[in-house]
Amino acid sequence: MTTWGLVVEATVGLGERKRTEAYVLTHVEGSREEALEELERRAREYSPEHPRSPKRRRLLRSSDGFLLVIDGAWQSYATRFSIAELLEDTDHPEPPRQDTAEPPRAHETAPSPAPVPAEPSPVADEGCDEDGVPLRPSWLGRTDLS
Repeated sequence: MTTWGLVVEATVGLGERKRTEAYVLTHVEGSREEALEELERRAREYSPEHPRSPKRRRLLRSSDGFLLVIDGAWQSYATRFSIAELLEDTDHPEPPRQDTAEPPRAHETAPSPAPVPAEPSPVADEGCDEDGVPLRPSWLGRTDLS
């Protein structure tokens, strides 16, 4: 079954700081038509932050989604709704396929980090100031720092 991402690209900010940000609303499993139906429902219910006093609202259909244009008193704001087939998601990796002839790969382990060298022992004759702060910092002379 195909998984579709419902994507929103919305205008955010005001004036010269106006920009477009994209995010995934949700995922829908099923046919392309089912995903478009859910996307249309969400596009019709969508209420953006800007403009605060909308004068006109237009919802337009395109081949892969919808375009919502809202005219404000001074500027127009556009929000694009689209669907896209989910091919990869690092938060939810696909289970390995059983129908491939390729042998399963062994799980690779990350290389172990280099051991942290012990801190140099404080030099007794250097002492501390009246607040107890060492006169020579403990990191001075360490070769593992760059």
